[in-house]
Amino acid sequence: MIILGLAVAGAIGAVLRYGVDHRVQRRSGSSFPFGILVVNVSGSLVLGVLVGSAAHHGVSGDWLTVAGTGLIGAYTTFSTFAFDTAALLERRQWGPAVANLTISVGAGLAAAACGLALGALT
Repeated sequence: MIILGLAVAGAIGAVLRYGVDHRVQRRSGSSFPFGILVVNVSGSLVLGVLVGSAAHHGVSGDWLTVAGTGLIGAYTTFSTFAFDTAALLERRQWGPAVANLTISVGAGLAAAACGLALGALT
């Protein structure tokens, strides 16, 4: 049953990633990868909440696997973040490349920490 849950959650996460990335990127009108930044930071927050809830409130391991690995694992994307950063470097956009790297990692860690704290509370 977990395999089916992973498959369904993964499909939903992938579609959500596409939708959020596309909408944010289109609205930004920029070559900076704002869409993937929003996806990865929001995914870090949600995963932090899930892990905090599991650690402090006994959320089941099966639910954490399906929601964390399936949904959030498919929603977030390290590979696209790395590709976007490399593309900025290839175009010699040094500042945006460093900003993408710094903001993505820093904001992702901060969001995960906030999510852990929120998960511990709820």
